[in-house]
Amino acid sequence: MKAIVSAVFGFGLIINACLFVPQAWHLWKAKRADGVSIPSFLGFCSIQLVALLDGYYQHDKALLIGMAATLITCGTATGLAIYYS
Repeated sequence: MKAIVSAVFGFGLIINACLFVPQAWHLWKAKRADGVSIPSFLGFCSIQLVALLDGYYQHDKALLIGMAATLITCGTATGLAIYYS
């Protein structure tokens, strides 16, 4: 049961990571960050970084991989928002 919960949790985190892809894509195509809250994105990135570290220290591979993916996609959107603002 623990393995199933871990797999579902990890899958959910990958879905979470995918939610930032359309935002990053929109920023890339529009070449502007109108209406984007950079402080919110920076907050998301900091939460993901802390969760990533927790996954590392707890030896939780699902959390580690899922938060790494989310940090990459959110970080990309954040970087583009900062660059185009």
